[in-house]
Amino acid sequence: MANGIGERSAHGEASKAGGDAVIDLRDIAFTWPAQAGPGLRLDRLRLGAGEQVFVCGPSGSGKSTLLSMLAGVLLPQQGTVRVLGTVLGALSASQRDRFRADHIGLVFQQFNLLPYLSVVDNVLLPCRFSPARRKRAAAQGETPEAAAYALLRQLDLSPALWQRPVTQLSVGQQQRVAAARALIGCPQVVLADEPTSALDAPRQRAFMALLQRECGIAGASLVFVSHDERLSAGFAQRVSLAAIDTMDVIHALEPA
Repeated sequence: MANGIGERSAHGEASKAGGDAVIDLRDIAFTWPAQAGPGLRLDRLRLGAGEQVFVCGPSGSGKSTLLSMLAGVLLPQQGTVRVLGTVLGALSASQRDRFRADHIGLVFQQFNLLPYLSVVDNVLLPCRFSPARRKRAAAQGETPEAAAYALLRQLDLSPALWQRPVTQLSVGQQQRVAAARALIGCPQVVLADEPTSALDAPRQRAFMALLQRECGIAGASLVFVSHDERLSAGFAQRVSLAAIDTMDVIHALEPA
């Protein structure tokens, strides 16, 4: 189905859960200034609490643009982005920064870990920027540090690594540190931007299972984007972004 999300996405699983949508995008349009084409367009995308969706598409199809809108880094030129009931376009830039810090966990393609900090200190970064995340992390354990240790254990990172600089870790270990940083303090939304691109196939599958499991435990809604459709196997819902020059930028939300 071109130019939109089918009835199942708008009125299906999220509505059956009985709660308001955590993510609700409507009538979105965005084109970069130098882009020769229609850019990202979608009629509707709705995701409920705890739901997980896989977004796929070739390079240039708008995957990272979509995540940037969900994070409040970009605003659409047309349409409405609503996250946790808040219209992001109604907030100032500083308010969007605060909203992101309080409610959204991010897993980047290049991880973006700080090389001069230890593993634990990298995981705790969201708690330093967000009192709300720090308070929720403390509720998970006796202290935010205890919550970080618990996440690292769940992600199979040995205590012997926790005080080391992240530069001494393997790529796979750094990836798990990035996941722990995204998950600490119980963000309601986790956005993952091709975080498995540097891994071989077995490690890709292991990380996908781990991230989905941890988001499920935390009750966080997960939006995972990748150009590799093979990674969609573990997702109940999938959004396919077509090539920009087809103008069918978002097809129906469908089972993987």
